[in-house]
This record gives sequence, C-alpha cells and structure tokens, in this order.
Amino acid sequence: MSLFNQSEKAYLMLADGQVFEGRSFGAKGTVIGEVVFTTGLTGYQETLTDPSYYGQIVTQTFPLIGNYGVNSADNESAESYVSGYIVREWCGMPSNFRCEGNINDFLVKNNIIGICNIDTRRLTRTIREAGVMNGIITTENVYENKDELLEKIRAFSIKNAVRTVTAPEIRTYEPEHKKYRVVLFDFGYKRNIRQELVKRNCEVIVVPADTTAEQVRGLKPDGIMFSNGPGDPSENTEIIANIREIQQLGIPIFGICLGHQLMALANGGRTEKLKYGHRGANQPVIDLESGLTYVTSQNHGYAVIGDSIDPAIGHVSHINANDKTCEGIRYTAVNARTVQFHPEAHGGPLDTAYLFDEFVETMERAGE
Repeated sequence: MSLFNQSEKAYLMLADGQVFEGRSFGAKGTVIGEVVFTTGLTGYQETLTDPSYYGQIVTQTFPLIGNYGVNSADNESAESYVSGYIVREWCGMPSNFRCEGNINDFLVKNNIIGICNIDTRRLTRTIREAGVMNGIITTENVYENKDELLEKIRAFSIKNAVRTVTAPEIRTYEPEHKKYRVVLFDFGYKRNIRQELVKRNCEVIVVPADTTAEQVRGLKPDGIMFSNGPGDPSENTEIIANIREIQQLGIPIFGICLGHQLMALANGGRTEKLKYGHRGANQPVIDLESGLTYVTSQNHGYAVIGDSIDPAIGHVSHINANDKTCEGIRYTAVNARTVQFHPEAHGGPLDTAYLFDEFVETMERAGE
C-alpha cells in the first residue's frame, strides 16, 4: 500500500546479525525485545493488548493487518505491553461497523514502535529454524553502529515481567445476579477471562500477583483463578511459594497459561522454553480423557514438562497435537485443574469455553 511508502525508513536487526529493511509504522524510536510470531488471522488488537506479550516484539504472519480497524471494546487490558510490532502490510482504510480508528493511529497512541513492508515470511522461517531471538526496531541506520547495537540486543532479557504488569490494588467486578465469588490472580490477565466469569454469575475479585494464602482466605472465595501472564514462570519464586499454601485452602482452582505453569512448578513440576512457542488461534489440542481434539487460542513461549508431574499429585489431561507438549493438568492431590491454552479465546475459537462451566460446577459441588 502507498501509505507505508510515504513513511521513513526503518530497520529490524536480529541477534544473529540479520537486517530487514522496511518502513516506520506506529510510534517512532528504537526498541529492543524478544522477537516472536503469532499466526492469528484476526485478533490483532487483542494481541496488542495482551499483557503476556510484555517485553516482546510481535510479528504477525498474516500479510494484511488492520483491515477491520480497532475499537475500544476489544482491548484485553487498559494498555499495551508489547515492545514492538511487525507486519507485512497495514490497512489504512479499514471497513467494519465497529471500527473507531486505524491500527497505525492505535500504535502511535499507545507508543508502540513498529515496522512494516518487510518479508515477514522470511522472518518467521528464521525464527522457526533458529528459535526466538532478540532484536531491535529502529529508524536509525543500523549499519553505522552495528556491533554496538548487536551487543545491546544480545544482552537484553525479559525480567520482572509479572511484577510489571500486575494490578497494584484489589478490584471487584459484580455480575447482575451474583452466585459465586472468584479471586482472580492478576499475573497479566486478559479481560475476557474476567468477563467469562462474570457472565456465569461470578463476582470477580482481581488481586495482585503476590497476594498470600491468608489474604485469599480473608476474601472467602468459592473459587480461585490463576491467570495468564508474561515471562519465565520459574522467575516467580515468591508467587510459587504462595501457590503451595493457597492450594491447601481446599478452594477449587482453575489455572490458565502462566497460571498453569506456576501451579505445576508449585507441585514439583518443571518447565522448559519452547523453540518458538505457540502463538495463534489455530493450535490443536487433544483431550486425553475424551479423545476429542479442540482448536485453541494460545500465547506462550514456555511449557510444562508433562513427565515432571508426580502421578500421585496429578496427571496430564491435554496435549498439543503438533508437538505433544503438555496442554493441561488435572490434579488429584488438590482441588485444581489447569490448561495451557486460552478457553476464553478472545479472539479465537470458542471450542473450550466449556471449561469455565466445569469450573463453576466444581465450585457448586464444593459448596454443597
């Protein structure tokens, strides 16, 4: 499109020294982050506002982004946490009855530095073959100080991710007809998790990531939700220690994504970093209990090692149909189940939304 040809030149440089030349997109400046890709055809606004992308430069593999614009209703959080944004082409003339603006203006408003008009297919193949790596987006000429920039790129790491994105205070959200009370741990939660609970008549109390078991007990919840979030799960040693105590309260627990990983670590499991992660709305997951395969929305770079879970504590309930990694755990030693994928799936398929209904049923049985 002619719009990006009118913008100034921009560069993406990877930690291996590769340089992609394109045009500036969104906010101007320089940013370093971990370069990842997502395969979603839609849901770009949800991606941009998902706190799980904290510290990452996100590449959209779909070649045209922004064709239905942006709107205030689809944000998954109050702000954007992505470090940078990469697209092949963006649409400057979106068309949709819900449209309130275009994606370039959205990036400028949220101070997100981007680059467009590069070969995103080549970039994605590079990440798939070599694994995720750090990179920089800049409007400066990278060839003039390449060695210096490469040193900064290679030194970058994502730290204190959960502490950066979590809410500083408790917030409560009331349904029209309150039936249950759920404490939702904000590790970087997506707004639609809260909405799915409210839709099911749950009063949702969103609490900071470091909330203790004693504080949870004082709130007298019927259920506990451990949310998604960014970063290396093993970094969160204090939260993991809290979870060990929280699970002993006997209150039903449901964990999603990072919450799934932290729960596993709290129970003696181990996690590993995936070569290039699972990010997109078309990840096939097999339910080992029913034998059914579901299409799921996912966004994670780490996975629980299924064999690391003690059979006396729990068992793997779901696996990824592509690489057989662990996608869910049903615990037997405590009242909990967790999944790696996003059952709230906004945007994405609704195949596994039934897991919220199962969580509500678990709370109902526990209250009898």
